[in-house]
Amino acid sequence: MATYDLDEQERLDELKAWWKRWGSVSMIGLAVLIAAAAGWRYWQNRTVTQSLEAAAVYDQLARSVAANEVKGAREAGAMLIDKYKDTAYAPRAALLLARLNVGAKDAKSAQTQLEWAASHSKEPAIRDLARLRLAAVQLDQKQYDVALKTLAARHSDAFGPRFDDLRGDVLVAQNKPADARKAYQAALGAMSADNPYRNVVELKLDGVGGEAK
Repeated sequence: MATYDLDEQERLDELKAWWKRWGSVSMIGLAVLIAAAAGWRYWQNRTVTQSLEAAAVYDQLARSVAANEVKGAREAGAMLIDKYKDTAYAPRAALLLARLNVGAKDAKSAQTQLEWAASHSKEPAIRDLARLRLAAVQLDQKQYDVALKTLAARHSDAFGPRFDDLRGDVLVAQNKPADARKAYQAALGAMSADNPYRNVVELKLDGVGGEAK
């Protein structure tokens, strides 16, 4: 029994010595872990809340656009971009606002919104669509070299034919039929046989003296 008590006392002394040396560090570490867990839960809850709020605002934006209520659409879109810029709805809002501005002949604002969507969206498809529309606006504004630079950005294979087709349009506007033929042929080469836009590209290719392969 005495041996048992002695062992217990030695262990207790060791524990006291360890606690004296490392106790405060352990408490700090535990506090950090608790704070990190609480922060992670707060961040998750905030993300969900922001997404739900942004979804409601985006629904309002879509309804305003459908009803041709330009003022309401602009207000909802501005709120999404300003307050909910980290959600997936903000770049989509920028795309809708850009479309409204193109219709209103405000190319400068449309370009700004499309550039924002292309640089802020985390979704490749939305980025590609924003760049495609941006290049189209730049083409309309006769910013040919800038449009070609926009179209030269990395994009997914799914958007490849559309990028090549629009590149051909820019090159036609620059009076570069040989380069335009290559772009249209590249677009056709990446399109499936049943693609409904294939006939349009074939007509464009024929217009620059090319031949569909």
